Amino acid sequence: MPTPAPAAAMNACPCPAALADARDYNTVRRAIAFLSTHWTDHPDLGELADHLGLSPAHCQRLFKRWCGLSPKEFIQAITIDHARRMLDGSASLLDCALDLGLSGPGRLHDLFVDHVAMTPGEYKRGGAGLEMVYGFHPSPFGDALVMATPRGISGLAFADEDAGQSREEALADMTRRWPAATYRNAPEETARLATRIFDFNDWDPDRPVRIVMIGTDFEVRVWQTLLRIPMGRAVSYADIARHLGKPTAARAVGSAVGRNPLSFVVPCHRVLRGDGQLGGYHWGLTRKRALIGWEAGQLMK
Repeated sequence: MPTPAPAAAMNACPCPAALADARDYNTVRRAIAFLSTHWTDHPDLGELADHLGLSPAHCQRLFKRWCGLSPKEFIQAITIDHARRMLDGSASLLDCALDLGLSGPGRLHDLFVDHVAMTPGEYKRGGAGLEMVYGFHPSPFGDALVMATPRGISGLAFADEDAGQSREEALADMTRRWPAATYRNAPEETARLATRIFDFNDWDPDRPVRIVMIGTDFEVRVWQTLLRIPMGRAVSYADIARHLGKPTAARAVGSAVGRNPLSFVVPCHRVLRGDGQLGGYHWGLTRKRALIGWEAGQLMK
């Protein structure tokens, strides 16, 4: 386990826009938590603004700046009715010819990904002989922990604020996955990777983000399947199990989705329960709602 570095050394900034988005997310997260708690009361813009200590106009501008939606539109984007619409046709979605999601009009805003997987033997050794660099960076969804090997990005995580998780705990959660690896704090090296992930003007099919998947054979197959889900759509755990030829393995799929080490890049937030409920999310349900709402805003731009 590495010794956490001072906060300043772990907080290299990928770009000015990311800093602004990260500051916005701190307020948006509080807004989502408030809306999730007071859902049945149908709070209006004024009530939300009062809770955040903002004027209604500022509250409206903040949401528009962060994701392209008004607070009312954002609320609509994270309702169960919207989730059920995202699931429409999900049973056949994974079988259509999306070429791992790198084509189709629904992916115009998606991050382009090229991926490789470590061999089962390499995984079983717990990362022995593998060096990973890591660093914390601002993102539109809060502080992001970016981890990388020479072969590609191996981890992208967030602290779960819903559970009061710290940066140090988020780092420990990730390093436990590969206990025999060595870790080096190098935010100056991971900053360029954070820029590739979170600077949306830098998403380019001719320069895909390279990731390396480190897991069991079954986990890697599940994570590869997640890359087929277009932005603005969702599938269920059962859909993935059927797609993999294991229709009774929905619970095992859920466990593999929960162990996805590449948040956002490998979009496990697009997996919902068959009834439209969000299900779980390793980095907190508030962040899962934020990711779904943010993506809805990108598709409206």
